[in-house]
Amino acid sequence: MEAGGVVPDVIDVAPATTAEVTWDSGVKAEMGNVVTPTQVQKQPIVTWPAEEGALYTIIMTDPDAPSRANPKFREWRHWLAINVSGNNMSSGSARSEYIGAGPPKDTGLHRYVILIYKQSGQINPDSVPFVCDSDLSDRAKWKVREFAQSHSLGNPVAGNFVQAEYDDYVPKLYARAQEFAAKRKQEAELKEK
Repeated sequence: MEAGGVVPDVIDVAPATTAEVTWDSGVKAEMGNVVTPTQVQKQPIVTWPAEEGALYTIIMTDPDAPSRANPKFREWRHWLAINVSGNNMSSGSARSEYIGAGPPKDTGLHRYVILIYKQSGQINPDSVPFVCDSDLSDRAKWKVREFAQSHSLGNPVAGNFVQAEYDDYVPKLYARAQEFAAKRKQEAELKEK
């Protein structure tokens, strides 16, 4: 993580353990390997040496938004799940549903960092606003460090990352988000009437 700049761009200390991250396309995170947005469009399976009975937070963030050369939206939150019991992904509460890699055209490789934090106790889901997988708002300029500090998470216990750049899937991702935004705007206008 140091060689890939995840330390210091996202976290201060590299986790001691590597999380296993596998997408249904068959690709796996291998500490900075290059994948395509098409390969990582669906939520991966993530495993790590979890303690029985412990709760965890899973985060996926892009520190390179809109580009690594100009990260003015650092970080862009792709996924946030809290209160995950051990490695049982379905036991947690997704607060930001998973959105795969979506780097804009001509912005080069982006890092997609997956981090696992051990919680000291239950996190109140109401304290973390929910963002669905079609909603791109409220995801930019989010900071892993600040979230970890505000919830007393300490340093990550496991992590991994991949790199990806624009491919044919990205416009589909943005089209779905634009459709969602238009629908939400229409619903708001109807409420005003």
